[in-house]
Amino acid sequence: MAEKRCGGMGADDGNRQRSIRYILSFGILFALLLLFLVWNIRVGSVSVSYDEIIRSLLGQEIGETAANILWRIRMPRALAAAILGGALALSGYLLQTFFHNPIAGPFVLGISSGAKLTVALVMVFSLGNAFRASSGMMIIAAFVGAMLSMGFVLLMSRKVQRMSMLIISGVMIGYICSAITDLIVTFANDADIVNLHNWSKGSFSGITWENVAVMTLVVGVVFVIVFFMSKPISAYQMGEAYAQNMGIHIRLFRAALVVLSSILSACITAFAGPVSFVGIAVPHLVKNLFRTSKPILMIPACFLGGGVFCLFCDLIARTLFAPTELSISTVTAVFGAPVVILIMICRQKEKM
Repeated sequence: MAEKRCGGMGADDGNRQRSIRYILSFGILFALLLLFLVWNIRVGSVSVSYDEIIRSLLGQEIGETAANILWRIRMPRALAAAILGGALALSGYLLQTFFHNPIAGPFVLGISSGAKLTVALVMVFSLGNAFRASSGMMIIAAFVGAMLSMGFVLLMSRKVQRMSMLIISGVMIGYICSAITDLIVTFANDADIVNLHNWSKGSFSGITWENVAVMTLVVGVVFVIVFFMSKPISAYQMGEAYAQNMGIHIRLFRAALVVLSSILSACITAFAGPVSFVGIAVPHLVKNLFRTSKPILMIPACFLGGGVFCLFCDLIARTLFAPTELSISTVTAVFGAPVVILIMICRQKEKM
């Protein structure tokens, strides 16, 4: 009886410690998100004081220059970095679940590059014909490109047994799509070619409130759908046979993962261009922070972690060599690539 009591107390203590860890981890992510959000709004070539930010948020009058910088440039950009960063991390998590591979991600598999190609075509066509492509049109174009690339990856997955060869195929798709995109950008004749070039390298600059509204709607709907899929995802992680025994329609479920991950990666490509390594690195960093792979925790945690990661990287991209601005992919690669290398080393040690 005493042993059972001790065992029960031990289990309760373990559950309590896990709950405390989850709460603290979410607290850390929320605090970092708020910190980098405020920091991104305040810091730049022209500093906006905390007092001005608070007064503006309360609806009080501040200087016209500060108000324009705050509401027309920095606020929508910071919110976009948080939303799109979260979307990209969640897309990576879904792809890693789909392929049962820790280094699967929209950038590595060439999905982002496919979306980038179709968006570049739409942008060049719209600029050349003097009409403005809407946010919805850009997302649809990016989704078409993402699905085409994803279709090719899925086709290769049937022909190739080794996952390493599938990853290499995805990388090759990415290189081909990027090369064609660069060719399009190079020969596009338009006064806005600079903006198109910056977008093709990955950047959160030029985001408007209309863009923020559209991305919030699209990403928000997908996030809710993915969150309610937590239980099927958890079963799928245990293996396809187990998931099928739990009553999950495997083909329909896998199709849902492909479509949802493609919508998320298409959304960020449409507005910010290709952003590298976020979809791979963030899910693993979050998993190590929480020390769990439960989808009901990982889904919101990946979204918050992606927002924090992109806000941090965008802050560095804007301020490190100001007034020159780095592409967001340059910074995310610097911090994300070492995580991928570490993952591959750990997997090699596990196999030995």
